[in-house]
This record gives sequence, C-alpha cells and structure tokens, in this order.
Amino acid sequence: MSITAGIINIFNLFYFLIILRIFLSWIPSINWNAQPWRTIAEVTDLYLNLFRKIIPPIANMDFSPIIALIVLQILENVLLYLVQQLT
Repeated sequence: MSITAGIINIFNLFYFLIILRIFLSWIPSINWNAQPWRTIAEVTDLYLNLFRKIIPPIANMDFSPIIALIVLQILENVLLYLVQQLT
C-alpha cells in the first residue's frame, strides 16, 4: 500500500465517522455513554468541537460539521499534494 492510499483511507474513515455521527445525532434515543456510540462521539467531537466554538447553531441547526468536512477535505488535498511532491 502506498503512502497516498493510506492517507486517503484514513481520511475516508474519518469522513465516514463524522457523517455517521451527524446521522446518529438525529436519533434522540441513542445512549451516548454506551459503546460503540461513545467511541464515535469521542473521536469525532474532538475535531467537530473546534468548529462548534467558532460557528454557533442557527435556528437550532448545527452547521459546523459541514464546515468541518470542507476543511477536512482541504487538508486531505494539501497533504496529498505535499506527499506527491516529496515522492
């Protein structure tokens, strides 16, 4: 496996976890203290909370995950570009 494929796989996993976290937040009966939900929340909230501090909810809608996903994609593209330049 190349370095590029590894980077892509890691980012894809994180994209999946963030999107899963978004969908799970729409289910009010989920016990976030139970596994595997707690692990998903802990992993994704570390990143999402950076954007929640900057972007307040608008009409009880949290738009920070959208911005977080866009920034994550930009970081992935920059990292892939740097890796390709080094190899």
